[in-house]
Amino acid sequence: MLKKAAYNTGIFFWYLFSLLPFWFLYLIADVLYLIIYYIIKYRREVVYENLKNAFPDKSEAERLKIEKQYFHYMADLLVETFKMISISEKELLKRMRVTNPEIVDHYFKQGRSIIAAAGHYGNWEMAALEFGMLTEEKTLIVYKPLSNEAFDRFLNKQRARFGSTLVAMKQTLRTVIALKNERTMIVLASDQTPVRHDINYFTTFLNQPTAVFLGIEKIAKMVDSVVLFYRIDVIKRGYYTYTLVPLIEHPKETAEYEITNAHVQYLDKQIKETPQYWLWSHRRWKFKPEDFNK
Repeated sequence: MLKKAAYNTGIFFWYLFSLLPFWFLYLIADVLYLIIYYIIKYRREVVYENLKNAFPDKSEAERLKIEKQYFHYMADLLVETFKMISISEKELLKRMRVTNPEIVDHYFKQGRSIIAAAGHYGNWEMAALEFGMLTEEKTLIVYKPLSNEAFDRFLNKQRARFGSTLVAMKQTLRTVIALKNERTMIVLASDQTPVRHDINYFTTFLNQPTAVFLGIEKIAKMVDSVVLFYRIDVIKRGYYTYTLVPLIEHPKETAEYEITNAHVQYLDKQIKETPQYWLWSHRRWKFKPEDFNK
């Protein structure tokens, strides 16, 4: 009972916080940045190491600039994520604008389903929320469940407010097979870290050998889905666009790992262009190829 009461109280205060206007939330984010970066020093050593390995040709000063920009953006991302639970459809469409919605109908009219590879770049949560409004066809977002089941259900309910269906990672294949005769659009992470027993392939990502999931490639070949990249761009504070970039139109004609390398390298290129918007505090390189050659 006490745990449930604490949970309900937390959700209530989260909702109240989400009602604050964006301009005020960004004032809070400015303070949060100072606390996270200078006082708590949240994962600064992880970010430092990741940037050092990803950009060995940059100077210490250049990497430090990216590091501070990243933590400032992370503070923005936190308050924007809190805002998601009460944001209106009108406000969401104003702040997360799709540049080429016609591409979805283009492929659906051909009877094709779509897989969109997305990175943890920009406000991926806001993009996922808006994703359900893109088409009347079924839109699926694959996610990694949280350990707290009650909070996981609450968060997924919010993510699905505008029409998307949430699919747990372990249910992805079963869901795709069940819907193989329907036109669907499914979003999967391009940069998720696989658990050790799922690692079958390493590619180069941000200047280092990186373990990657092969799920996008396997599903695309299984159901002959077009593979797009779900590119999010930060226009200015609190405003984004996303563009659906064609990568592979005929997956069954590709070589092994061609699809995987295509979406990973697209994200790699975007991160190198504007690195501060990627999730640098994530321990992305926990596994090394030599760990699997013993």
